[in-house]
Amino acid sequence: MTKQRLIILGGGESGVGTALLGKEKGYDVFVSDKGVIKEKYKQVLIHNEIEWEDEKHSEDKILNADLVMKSPGIPDKAPLVKQIRNKGILVVSEIEFASKFTSATIVGITGSNGKTTTASLTHHILKQELNVGLAGNIGDSFAKQVLEEGYDSYVLEISSFQLDDSIDFKPHIAVLTNITPDHLDRYDYQFETYIASKFRIAMNQTKEDYLIYDADDMVIVNHLKNNPVQSILLPFSLTKRIDNNGAYLEDNNIKITINNNQIIMPTTNITLQGKHNIKNAMAASTVSHLLKIRKQTIRESLENFQGVEHRLEHVLKINKVQYINDSKATNVNATYYALESMDAPTVWIVGGEDKGNNYEELFSFVNEKVKAIICLGVDNEKLMKTFGGMVDIIVETQFMAEAVKVAYKITEAGDAVLLSPACASFDLFQNYEDRGRQFKNAVRNL
Repeated sequence: MTKQRLIILGGGESGVGTALLGKEKGYDVFVSDKGVIKEKYKQVLIHNEIEWEDEKHSEDKILNADLVMKSPGIPDKAPLVKQIRNKGILVVSEIEFASKFTSATIVGITGSNGKTTTASLTHHILKQELNVGLAGNIGDSFAKQVLEEGYDSYVLEISSFQLDDSIDFKPHIAVLTNITPDHLDRYDYQFETYIASKFRIAMNQTKEDYLIYDADDMVIVNHLKNNPVQSILLPFSLTKRIDNNGAYLEDNNIKITINNNQIIMPTTNITLQGKHNIKNAMAASTVSHLLKIRKQTIRESLENFQGVEHRLEHVLKINKVQYINDSKATNVNATYYALESMDAPTVWIVGGEDKGNNYEELFSFVNEKVKAIICLGVDNEKLMKTFGGMVDIIVETQFMAEAVKVAYKITEAGDAVLLSPACASFDLFQNYEDRGRQFKNAVRNL
């Protein structure tokens, strides 16, 4: 019997993980990357005798595939992907491929914002009592963990791009943190298409499964009304009382009810600040309550969780000025949460690759809290036009070190400097991590 040919487009974390799992499961594997494959990944492929190429896509080696796993970064509009689909070859995501080879309980978390924090916090709670892995957009790839670790449960942070290429993927517990316009460049600027993409997380769920979602998010609520799902709904809310199944906030307590079993979590000692983090805590606690984690474990975990790098990360205090790294804020809604949580006069570093941003929802915070704006991008024209009249000081910069030095000069004791770009990082940086690290280094070098 001839081996099935598995072609992997993209030689990064998810691609190499899939290659390893595919080889182990008897596929004839070929990895192809249009860019340069990082040295550490090349070594893994060579060591495991997996055929690969980089800086090109050889069509003769790719178009004879039985199955293609493409990296989430490659858009459907790419000519090669179109050719593959036109030949009727199945294209899947790493999440779809790897889930076929595990019978573990899967918690899938998606949303425009908060998914990394919610996934990390959920994993932090569950690992106290369960044998559980954290994967998806975080850490070691899901495929690699299925191959090497064999956890009983997985918490997966999943992007809309990964869901687009899912067919049978079905998490037992799905979490939808929120839906705001993001990545619209990949969805023909159709918000509805993006919403439908996020809801694919629940498309294969049955009445034995659960969907946890933000009931204060009208986009989600309206979509559910018009497109009902099979799963048991567990809404969470900061503003409404939820008596049956779900979670709500009352007198600084999170109250979670599932099948008449209620637990109460005080929020006074939660380490994560801000309203949006109460929501992330609600989602994570609801998952934990479903999976029968003890109340005390949930409470202690919420109180000792350290947060996520590049997400409202307090870097240093210099001359009584707090420097905060929120480089992970790659869209307006994420920056909304950041500005909402600021209680000091703020020098805001913003900018990058704009994905069709509408900055209007930030105006009230900018008027109220922001004393100066530092634009950090190749093209800052839109920012200058939008915010120029709102603050006394608005400056253009092209380098992180320069942006941080300007911030240092214009702050006084009691101020804060916030890097919360509201944009993608690819114009000046490799990715948001690189941007955040450069910020932290620049601050440490002041």
